[in-house]
Amino acid sequence: MTDDSVTARSEAAPQDVATSLTTGTLARRLGVSPTTLRSWDHRYGIGPAIRPDGRHRRWAPHDVAVLETMCRLTSAGVPPAEAARAARETAAGASGEDREPAGAPEPAPGAASRAAGPLPLGDVRRECRGLARAAVRLDAPAVEQQLATAVDAHGLVVAWQEVMLPTLHAVGRKWASSGDRYVEVEHLLSWHVSTTLRRFAGPAARCGGASAPGPVVLACMPGEQHTLALEALHAGLSQRGLPTRMFGSAVPAEALTAAVDRLGPAAVVLWAQARSTASLALARRVARTRWGVKGARRSPLVVPCGPGWLGRSDPGMTWPPSLKDALDTLEALYTEGR
Repeated sequence: MTDDSVTARSEAAPQDVATSLTTGTLARRLGVSPTTLRSWDHRYGIGPAIRPDGRHRRWAPHDVAVLETMCRLTSAGVPPAEAARAARETAAGASGEDREPAGAPEPAPGAASRAAGPLPLGDVRRECRGLARAAVRLDAPAVEQQLATAVDAHGLVVAWQEVMLPTLHAVGRKWASSGDRYVEVEHLLSWHVSTTLRRFAGPAARCGGASAPGPVVLACMPGEQHTLALEALHAGLSQRGLPTRMFGSAVPAEALTAAVDRLGPAAVVLWAQARSTASLALARRVARTRWGVKGARRSPLVVPCGPGWLGRSDPGMTWPPSLKDALDTLEALYTEGR
C-alpha cells in the first residue's frame, strides 16, 4: 500500500466523520459480530475508509453500502470471498471506479469454503447458512425470498427437513443459550416459515362420499404451542390433495374429542414437542372414538408426532420420524384403504 493510499484512508472530511459509524454500532445494525467485520476487513479488504490514528475505526456511508451488499450476497449462499469481490465491484461501479481498492488483501486459502455465521448450524446445506444470516440481520425480504427459493428448488419436504428445520433448531439453541437476546430472530424466522408453508399449501380438499375416509385432523396437544411442524404436514397433505382439518396449537381435550366425534376423521395427528404435553391417556381416548352404523363402525388412526412422543405411543399407533414418513403414512389411508 502506498503512502498516498494510507493518507487517503486515514484522512476524511468533517462531514464523513460526522456520519460514520463505529464497528460496534455497524455490527448491531447489520446483525453480525464485530469480529466478523474485522475478519472481512483482514481477509477481503472490506474495511473502513476512515482510520483515525489511535482511535476506533469509523465506517463511512460508502463502507456501509459495501457491507450491506456483502451481507445480502452471503445470505443468498454466495461464499464470502466471492461476495466480497462482488460487493467491491458494485461499489466501484456506483462510484465510477473500475479497480480494486489499493492494498486489498487476497482471500485467505480456503476462505471461500468457510461460511462463518453466528448460529451453531453444523454440517448443513448452504441455504441454511444464508437463511440464518438473513434472520439474524432481521432482513425479512431476504428471509422470505430464500424460503420461497428453497421450496421452489427442492420441494416442500426437502425444504422443510433440510433448510427450514435445521435453521429453526439453530436459532432455538442460540436463544436458549443467550437469554432473550435472539427471541426476535426466532419470532421473525418462525413467522416467515409459517407464511411460506401456507403459501405453498394447495387449496383445501373436500372429503369424498359417505363411504370415503374422513379428513385428517391436525392438532397440538393441550398446552402445546409449537405448530410449525404441524403446518408443514398440513401443507404437504394439501399438496397431495388430501382433506385436512387444522386446529393448531393447544387444543383442549374436550374440544379435540368433540371435533373427532363430529368429523369421523380417517386419522388424527397429535403433535407434542415436549414429553410434558404428550398425553398417552388422551391419545388412547381419541383412538377409542367410534362412529358409523352398527356393524360398520369405524375409528380413527391416531398418529402421534413430535419428539415428545418418542418411546411413549402404544404399539397400534404409528410414530413417523419425519415429514415424508408422516405424509406417506397418511396418504396410504386414501390410496390403499385401511
